[in-house]
Amino acid sequence: MSTDNSPTRWGQFIPLATVFFFWGFVAASNDILIPVFKKAFDLTQGESQLVSFAFYIAYTVGSLIYMGISILIKKDIVNTIGYKNGLVLGLGISALGTLLFYPAANTGSFALMLSGLFIVALGFSLQQTVANPLAIALGPVATGSQRLTMAGGINNFGTTIGPLIVSFAIFGTPLAGAAANMSIESVKVPYLVLGLAFLLVAVLLKFSSLPDKPKMIVEEEDSTKEKARSSALKYPQLVLGMIGIFVYVGVEVSTASNLPAYMEHNLGFAISDIAPYISLYWASLMIGRWTGAVEAFTGDINLRKILRFVAPYLAFGVFLAVNAIAKHDLTPFYIYALVILVLIAADIASKGNPARMLLIFSLLGILALAVGMSNDGMVSVYAFTSVGLFCSTLWPCIFTLAVSGLGNNTSQGSSFLIMMIMGGGIISVLQGLVSESIGIHASYIVGVVCFAYLAFYAWRVKGILKAQGISFDEKIAGGH
Repeated sequence: MSTDNSPTRWGQFIPLATVFFFWGFVAASNDILIPVFKKAFDLTQGESQLVSFAFYIAYTVGSLIYMGISILIKKDIVNTIGYKNGLVLGLGISALGTLLFYPAANTGSFALMLSGLFIVALGFSLQQTVANPLAIALGPVATGSQRLTMAGGINNFGTTIGPLIVSFAIFGTPLAGAAANMSIESVKVPYLVLGLAFLLVAVLLKFSSLPDKPKMIVEEEDSTKEKARSSALKYPQLVLGMIGIFVYVGVEVSTASNLPAYMEHNLGFAISDIAPYISLYWASLMIGRWTGAVEAFTGDINLRKILRFVAPYLAFGVFLAVNAIAKHDLTPFYIYALVILVLIAADIASKGNPARMLLIFSLLGILALAVGMSNDGMVSVYAFTSVGLFCSTLWPCIFTLAVSGLGNNTSQGSSFLIMMIMGGGIISVLQGLVSESIGIHASYIVGVVCFAYLAFYAWRVKGILKAQGISFDEKIAGGH
């Protein structure tokens, strides 16, 4: 492996991190659009989840389009146009998607709204393909995972403030009762402003010092390991990992996207009062990922032990500060500080081993959903929200385990994994449909099944990798 010891190029990394922010901002804002569209277009719960479906299926369609173009031109499309240009193109595609919100709102067309979200995510698909490896390339390979962890933390800052800003922009006020004056035309301006932001960042990145064709770090072949297979799909850790990414993104997204309906119908919340809880859910992912970024700041083991407790509460403080600015009552959220202790204990117990971490956090996810389904009132809300804490570390765990040992097939395997982000849409729709049969409260059994598979994968993949001479002793980090 390369022994590149050059420092992280922060001047290039910071502009790159803005796209991670956008992914989070828009993804979490969809949870505010769902109840808005449901009321405006008189949709069933299952139909309302088409918002998530249109958004996340675009990742798969985008990956297939980019892979198809690469096959046609017999060259990797990203390597051909360059990484910087790939980001700029992706932002341009997303900006085009936001323009559709204007005619969609004027004509009251749900299909056009979905088309706009689909095109926004189509651009995100290209950005995802480019930004993750680029973040790793902007410095030594040893700290690549820490840079992805930081990018994940920035992503979750976007998921934390996205619902609040979009809710304020649509309802005109963060106060209760605003939803009564809701109009579908109120989504026009927020998304046109977002499109303008996409274009401004595209210009920023175009004239930044980001490399078009960065020097990628490639592992040398290890003669002691088995001979590389002809296709990434011939590795069981990848095939099972693809299902893992599918159900992980699925449970992460569906838990949040179905939460507004549960809080509105079962607990009597006003739509406009739900935003802080959606914000807390996505802030929970930020809390977990900031905890995972601790090693990027210091090599001192004792200081790391202190930061392991400081980082999650610092992230929690960001959530509280944002909601204080939005003039939300913070009283219901202080108790959540105790739930964060469970995350810290789980992080310590996992000892950084991705398979062990995946198993522990998946079991805690099952426990959280079980507590949520067996209780009513605020206990259930806190339990469902804590799923965000236990999802926070799953992306890097699954991704790392799935591509381990793939050698020259690693990039192909990565493309297949990104394609499976469509689980966010499909599982959300599935839970929405299940809720129409057994009720929104009991529908969270769908999430339990997802976590159960992830626990199985954590157990199974350990044996698969061991048979290939692969074991994990070093801590990994990262995030989607």
